[in-house]
Amino acid sequence: MLRVHKVALDVTNVQATHLSRACGTARFAYNWGLAHWQEQYEAWKTDPALPKPSQLSLRRDLNAIKREQFPWMTEVTKCAVQESIIDLGRAFTNFFAGRARYPRFHKKGQSDSFRVSSGFFRVDGKRLRLPAVGWVRMREVLRWPDTKLVSVTISKHRGRWMAAIACEVPEPVPAPQQGKSVVGVDVGVREYVTSDGEHIGVPRAYRTAERQLRRAQQALARKQKGSHNREKAKAKVARLHGRVGDVRADWLHQTTRRLVDNFAVIGIEDLNVKGMARNHHLATSVADASFYEFRRQLEYKAPEAGATVIAADRWFPSSKTCSSCGVKTKRLTSLDVREWVCETCGTSHHRDVNAAINLRNHAASSAVSACGEFLSSVPDGLAPCGSSRLCEPGTRHQTADRHV
Repeated sequence: MLRVHKVALDVTNVQATHLSRACGTARFAYNWGLAHWQEQYEAWKTDPALPKPSQLSLRRDLNAIKREQFPWMTEVTKCAVQESIIDLGRAFTNFFAGRARYPRFHKKGQSDSFRVSSGFFRVDGKRLRLPAVGWVRMREVLRWPDTKLVSVTISKHRGRWMAAIACEVPEPVPAPQQGKSVVGVDVGVREYVTSDGEHIGVPRAYRTAERQLRRAQQALARKQKGSHNREKAKAKVARLHGRVGDVRADWLHQTTRRLVDNFAVIGIEDLNVKGMARNHHLATSVADASFYEFRRQLEYKAPEAGATVIAADRWFPSSKTCSSCGVKTKRLTSLDVREWVCETCGTSHHRDVNAAINLRNHAASSAVSACGEFLSSVPDGLAPCGSSRLCEPGTRHQTADRHV
């Protein structure tokens, strides 16, 4: 399994200059390859007897002429050139497969990165050795020190140099789940609510920094294009956006890690995030709450912790269904109604807590689990199946002899 650890680097001025040159070389190689790919493709359409362009032929062509036409390419690692052309070939593969749009030329300031393949770099504690650069200090040790190193991508992020080290790690062994229960999580733009009644406040990082961002962007718009003051104003806007992203990412990682470590099964909703983002009144808040990223992190962290994530259908009436008697209500006519009383059984509900409980019940009844060890807090009627064999998702078991 491939995992990536992104680490900040402490570079000297000389090292920073060399890394910038390597990024520029990689960007030039990519743009050169894209231009020649287009030329060769037009020539092939005119004369089908000519070979089609490919990343392998482009690499041969560039290696044949770079020492004469581009001698400055030899001042940086050859991986910067080769990996850029490989990336171009992968971009065209994704385009022809319908997974991405047509490749575009890279721009300075937007594509400041290069990759070094396996065998050309080393990691020793808090040090990273790069070809033609030497040892570079890292801010922390590698998370998987005794694994196979696949590649390292050096990039510039808000004025800081980062190293994304890809490692081949073994498949995780799920942790034992004795004593762990099921939880439902109802997400919202202001808070996430669990079925245990916990209200996890969303940091709303963008909303908090919105005023600062607006003023910084207004100052940027007043600066003359091409001036040094404009570059400084642009860097300030980038720092503010980066701070917003860091606050949001830190909260998401801590929340998702706590959930997968403490619960065996997690019930969530399959929300139509794209559709919600089309609502101009909610789009900013929906993006700030990061519904999709929350689910993505849960789904990739859960297998490592031995947990299971169950996503209810997007039409599942989690808010309108009474978690006590199971009857749908007609009182939730708008989002302003936060509390309501069931007409059938008279139970008083908090809208989000009730939705989280319904998600928990749905996850408990449809989870694929062994032996029901996690079902210590499941409501009556959702008993474990009582066997160590796996159960079919969506199957509600009442006795131990109905296994597949």
